[in-house]
Formats: sequence, C-alpha cells, structure tokens
Amino acid sequence: MTQHLLGIDIGGTGIKGAPVDATQGALLAERARIATPQPSTPEACAQTVLEIVQQFNWTAPIGVGYPGVVRSGAVTLTAANVDQGWINCDAKALLEQVTNCPVTMINDADAAGLAEMRFGAGRGVNGVVMLLTIGTGIGSALFNAGVLVPNTELGHLKIRDKDAERRASDRARVMKDLSWREWAKRFDEYLVYLESLFWPDLFILGGGGSKNFDKYIEFMTARTPIVPAQLLNDAGIVGAAMVAYEQ
Repeated sequence: MTQHLLGIDIGGTGIKGAPVDATQGALLAERARIATPQPSTPEACAQTVLEIVQQFNWTAPIGVGYPGVVRSGAVTLTAANVDQGWINCDAKALLEQVTNCPVTMINDADAAGLAEMRFGAGRGVNGVVMLLTIGTGIGSALFNAGVLVPNTELGHLKIRDKDAERRASDRARVMKDLSWREWAKRFDEYLVYLESLFWPDLFILGGGGSKNFDKYIEFMTARTPIVPAQLLNDAGIVGAAMVAYEQ
C-alpha cells in the first residue's frame, strides 16, 4: 500500500485535512480547513470531509480522527462536542460511502498522541506519557512504554462539579474572555489532578492551544515535565494517516 494517505481531523469547530507521508510524519501539501457544519451531524460532516477529499483529488485510503470514542476503527460512541447523531454511528461505513475511499477511524487525541510518540515530543520516552489536545474540548491520549491505552477521554473528568473541558478548554478561554493567566490557573488545576491520578513521566500539550504554549507555561505548577507538541495542531492529521497506513 502507498505510504501517502489523506489524514482528516474532525473537530467541533473545524475539519482539517492534508495528504501525509505516513512513514515520515510530514504533510505533503498545505492543509485544508473547513468550518464544522452546524448542526454537526454525521451526514453533514461527511459532506465536509468529501469537500476536502475533492480539494486534493484523493482516491486512496483515508485516516479520520474523531473527537470522541471510536470502537474497532468504525463506530463512534460519544459526541461531547459534535451532534448527538454520532452516537452509535458506523462512521467508517458512512464516510466510505460518501467519499468512495477506504476509511480508518480513530479517536482524534489518540491519533495526535501516536504521531507525537513516533515523530514528535514523545519519541524515545518509554515511561508513562500523556498527551492533551487543547481545543473545542480537551482530548487525551495515554501511553505506557509506547503502547496506547485507547479512548481515555480524560477531558470529562470532573473539576468543581463540571467536565474539565468545560472549564479549561481553549473554547472555554475564548467564551469566558479569560486572560492567559486566568485560563492557565484553571488548566493547571486540571493538570495537577491528572498528575495525582496517573503520575506520568511527561505531559505533551497539543491541539490549537499548543501554538500559544509560551503564553501560559510559566503559570503551570505540575511537577511532571510539560512540553508542547512538536507537530502542533497537525499531529491529529498525521496520526490519522499513520493509523490508516499501518492497518
């Protein structure tokens, strides 16, 4: 099979994609981004994915990252930041029907984590590594000795009786008009809680929030080393393509 695949990252606010060299972890063209349709039903999002497929004249396999739990590379089981129609949806079958391309599905944060462990900030780290994607919600990917524990969804841990992502995602920062210091206090509380539960050797911060790492890292108090994702917000695209290539 070709090592060049199309990686797609479905998010609550945007759907992004680009051709990827899955063996090098590199985008082969500038990524395309289209706003997530509202309502973000599976059918509407599938049409947006098709637009990206058509932009690149793509006919080969596709890897798709989804912002929720994905079972067996096909069925989406949760829908915290997209339309509830995704719950128990055979997303693989739907996207294959719409795009006429072979599709592999994976949780979006798991995709980003796999890319960072292979090509980025987690490369060579053999202990417990936790990647957190900071965007519309908070995604998580947990690794032990380089092995993924899939679908952890730790953005839904309760902090002050609310899902952590409702208090500390990048969307929460924007919607509540928080300064970086104000937002960092919330995110740090979440990070310290995760540290007390999992005792990771490394935190990697990815998603859209990774590009502003320098604006908030000084406010973090966790003892665990914290680094930005080296692939930044492209990690999910790269990881989705990687999984499609390897499967």
